[in-house]
Amino acid sequence: MSTVQQKRGVQALNETLHALFAERDDVVLFGEDVLDPYGGAFKVTQGLSDAYPDRVLTTPISEASLFGVAAGMALRGQRPILEIMFGDFVALGLDQIVNGISKFREMYDDQVTVPLVVRTPMGGRRGYGPTHSQSLEKLLLGIPNICVVAPSECHDVGSLLAAAVEDERPVFFIENKLLYGRVIRRPDHGHIGELAVRESGDPYPALTFSATDFTEGVATVVTYGGMLPVVLDAVTELVLEQEIFCEVVALSQLVPIELDAVLESVARTGALVTAEEGTLTGGFGAEIAARVQEAAWSDLRAPVQRVAARDGIIPSARPLEDDMLPSVEDVVAAVTALDGVRS
Repeated sequence: MSTVQQKRGVQALNETLHALFAERDDVVLFGEDVLDPYGGAFKVTQGLSDAYPDRVLTTPISEASLFGVAAGMALRGQRPILEIMFGDFVALGLDQIVNGISKFREMYDDQVTVPLVVRTPMGGRRGYGPTHSQSLEKLLLGIPNICVVAPSECHDVGSLLAAAVEDERPVFFIENKLLYGRVIRRPDHGHIGELAVRESGDPYPALTFSATDFTEGVATVVTYGGMLPVVLDAVTELVLEQEIFCEVVALSQLVPIELDAVLESVARTGALVTAEEGTLTGGFGAEIAARVQEAAWSDLRAPVQRVAARDGIIPSARPLEDDMLPSVEDVVAAVTALDGVRS
C-alpha cells in the first residue's frame, strides 16, 4: 500500500497546504481560528501560521467581509485561500459571490481574474445540529463563472486542492466533514478493493467504479463527496444480497458540469440513480437527471431515481439526523425501484 493511501483526508489537505506555501509566495490563507496552536476547527491549517506567520491571518466572525477581502486579494495578484469554518455560513457571502466574485472577469472583458479558493466543510452525520450540518453546495450550482469541487475519500484530495489554487477561476472546495478522518483510498493497479476503477477528466477527475470490470451493470449511480462511501456500501449490499450489479460515478467537479463519465456509464447500464447528501428539491441530482435525459434519452429504459436528504432542517439528535439524511437503504431502494434490474 502506498503512502498516499494511508493518509487521512485532514493530513493530505494539511500537507498540500504546506507544500503550496513553500512553493508559492503569493498564497495567503485566512479565516476564523486558523492560527496555531488551534490550527482550525478541523485542524486542516495546523502548523501553517507558525511556519508562515505573515501569510496566515485569523479574522473576525464576518463572512461577508471575508469574501470581499479574498476577492480584492485575488484581483491584486495574490492566491488567497479562504477557510469558512462551516459551509452553512457560505450563505452570508452570497452577495459578494453572486454580484462580484463570479462577475468581475467577464464584466472587465477578461482583463482581470479572480483566482481565489474557498475551502469549507459541508455535511452532517456529526450531530452538529440544524445550522452546522447542511450540504448547501447546491446554492452555488447556478452561479456562472465559478468552479465547485467536492473531493471524495477515493480522490487524490491533495492534488485537487493544488489544482484549485492554480485555477484562474474562483473555486469553491467542498470538504465533507467525514473526509477529514477517513483514510484516502486511491486506485491500485486500477482497483480499489474488489472494484475496478477508471479515472477520467482533468484537473478534477471523475472516478467510475464497477464490480464486473465494466462488463455488466443494470444501473449507474452518480454521486460525489461524502456520499460516495454510502453509495459503495449500497452497491456492495446489492451484489451480495441480490446479485444486482451497478456502476458508480463519483464526480469531483460539480460545476461546470462534465457529463462524459456519466454518459459513458449510462450507455452501458441503461439506468440512472443520483445520490447526494443535500436536500432533494432543487438539488444536484435534479440537474444531472435533466441533463442526462436531454443528452441520452434513448439510453434510459426507466425514469431517473433520486436519493437525497429529506426536505427540512437537520435535527441535533443523532437518531433523528440519521433518519433525515440519505442512507444505504435509500440507495438500495432507489436501484431496486428501477425497471429491469432483475432478470
